[in-house]
Amino acid sequence: MNKLYKMALGLSAILATSCSTYEPLEYGVLKPESIALQEDIDAYPALKSYINRRTYPNFKFGVALSLSEYVNKGVMYRLANKNFDEIVLGYEMKHGAVVQANGNLALDNVSKLLETAKENNVTVYGHTLCWHANQNANYLKSLIAPDILSSTGPGWDLITAADFESDATSNFQTNANAVTSYTAVGEGANGVGRALKINNASVRANDWESQFFLKFSPAAVVGEKYILKMDVKADVSASYPTQAHVTPGAYKHWDFFGTISATPTWTTYTKEITVTSDMATCGTIAFNLGKNATNYYFDNITLTKYNATGSVQTKEKTPELKKTLITNALDKWMAGMLNVSKPYVKAWDVVNEPMDDGKPYELKTGVGRILAGDEFYWQDYMGKDYAVTAFQLARKYGNANDILFINDYNLEYNLDKCRGIIAYVNYIESKGAKVDGIGTQMHIDIKSDKGKIAEMFKLLAATGKLIKISELDIGLAGVKTAGATQDLYKEQAEMYKYVIDKYFELIPANQRYGITLWSPLDSPANSSWRADEPVGLWTRQYVRKMAYSYVAEAMKANSK
Repeated sequence: MNKLYKMALGLSAILATSCSTYEPLEYGVLKPESIALQEDIDAYPALKSYINRRTYPNFKFGVALSLSEYVNKGVMYRLANKNFDEIVLGYEMKHGAVVQANGNLALDNVSKLLETAKENNVTVYGHTLCWHANQNANYLKSLIAPDILSSTGPGWDLITAADFESDATSNFQTNANAVTSYTAVGEGANGVGRALKINNASVRANDWESQFFLKFSPAAVVGEKYILKMDVKADVSASYPTQAHVTPGAYKHWDFFGTISATPTWTTYTKEITVTSDMATCGTIAFNLGKNATNYYFDNITLTKYNATGSVQTKEKTPELKKTLITNALDKWMAGMLNVSKPYVKAWDVVNEPMDDGKPYELKTGVGRILAGDEFYWQDYMGKDYAVTAFQLARKYGNANDILFINDYNLEYNLDKCRGIIAYVNYIESKGAKVDGIGTQMHIDIKSDKGKIAEMFKLLAATGKLIKISELDIGLAGVKTAGATQDLYKEQAEMYKYVIDKYFELIPANQRYGITLWSPLDSPANSSWRADEPVGLWTRQYVRKMAYSYVAEAMKANSK
């Protein structure tokens, strides 16, 4: 709508040369269309004012925000109180925010939030009790960690050994000029057992032309400490150096465990080293035997490495015990959260995002995946009935008439996932638990398939359950804030209106729990959620966008 500004022009030149009476000339200029449009948007009343409470006394128009935004009573606090009748926290009522390292629950912040909301007659929707993400996964994993059977303090761990009492040769070998055999039993060190005998038939030009290799794994690392201990002798007195090899024959450094002196009498050689950069990555000790034509003898070889933390012997817990421990942990968490919240919170996401995207009729699993630090899949330990238990616990510890939801995303994108969660709800109820509602998140964009959105609502309506649009926000199909145009913002506004219109058209009145906007403001560039996407009804500067007016019109038309 264009508006006129009236302006007066004083004709100073005429006044300067005439004594006639001054009469101002009036003319109008068109107000810029963008300013006129923004004035129209700003003229809309608060969003929640459009809901006819006589017709829809229980309908909830909600918004997601952070605990600090609300309890600190800043701009978001005022925006939420003015436009919405329910709030939901994105994170602070989840397991990861509340459960401490020792399993205790820190609930003071939750209590403060509930008190603040109650002061403003704004309801709080509980999000979420049982999910695989945003968990204190370290605590949960500690409960099912293997049992420690024994442990030792810092000490020396055996890396490899050879006593030559068998013919096994997996950890040693020689080159062609070093010919191996074994002594007779009783000719080993101290007259016990047998020893390895290596013959070097002639004096070589280079000591490394006849080599004995002792292999070990893992390869040496800078700073590690090793001790080589072994019994040695030779038919004639001889000394021979050691080299560091990456693998047998792959030379790296001229010294590894010093130079060894052998005599015709058995002696014990012991050498401790600290690995240098010259020795690092080596996994073989080479003994250079080429300078003396004699027989060399080796027995009772041990290579040990210093372990600063000690060693632990463990035993894995049984699947049955793990299930019991994790079920008890869920019970403790839900009992504590619901006990604090039940005086004011009357509706919950009990189970969040259970269905697998690739196999939409099956549950998600963490098995075979690299998990994020806050991921823990209750279902991997409690089985398919994990949600049955969660709903039963919510009934046990909450209010008798609490409204309990299961919630998931992409139900409008993958209709089989929508069917899958409906089938899972039927399974939960077949096991004796009661599910009151299904939440569809609807993180969509302007190119989302409208036909699938309508079909999703039809599938959900057919369940007879309460249906909630639980986390609605709409992007510009990958376009970031800087690239957004007025035409794209109009498409966004139209999509917001379409979703609301179809929700009211296809979900029967007695099944409409309500609608929650997940991103009231456009998302900042540093956000972990849809970073730099202009998804909101307000800009980051709290300026209403075109989508605000379309949402207002949709609520006005549908909630008479």
